[in-house]
Amino acid sequence: MVVALAMMTSAGAPAARASASPASAWTSASADAVPLAAAAAVGGASDPGLSGWRWPVAPLRVVAPFVAPAHEYGPGHRGIDLAAAFGAPVAAPAPGVVAFVGSVAGRGVVTIDHGDGLVTTLEPVNGSVAIGDAVSAGDVVGTVDAGGHTEAGAVHFGVRRHGAYINPMLLLGEVPRAVLLPCC
Repeated sequence: MVVALAMMTSAGAPAARASASPASAWTSASADAVPLAAAAAVGGASDPGLSGWRWPVAPLRVVAPFVAPAHEYGPGHRGIDLAAAFGAPVAAPAPGVVAFVGSVAGRGVVTIDHGDGLVTTLEPVNGSVAIGDAVSAGDVVGTVDAGGHTEAGAVHFGVRRHGAYINPMLLLGEVPRAVLLPCC
């Protein structure tokens, strides 16, 4: 999680990167949506143990980036919001077992346990799977619904590792590893 912290400023706002790659645009402080490469063109995670992760919706456009909180109960955005039309299919980002399907605070939620402490939550989603169903990466788990904290036409994609929220882009190969350089 050092990588996620290295990408944030001390004020908790996303930090700009010097890279000109399309994947680097997500860290922009702009309120505008950030288009990224089409889901089919996005490569897997750089960690071989996490290969096979994919975006849950296509085409891909991030409308709200991950913002790490300063502490466990601090403000932040514990996931990313992806543009998606109402009724569009939502897919499992990786293989796993459906841990929850239902309504939480008036919005549809699908939660998938991927093992090794990784759990994803997708909302608002009208689930088409049942608790205990095994899913593969890319299997449709529901359709985009309305409600929740996301703006209309968006899906929230959150990931927890051993209970702590992490940036989903870490699993999709979109956040470069932090490299410490010698000083002076």
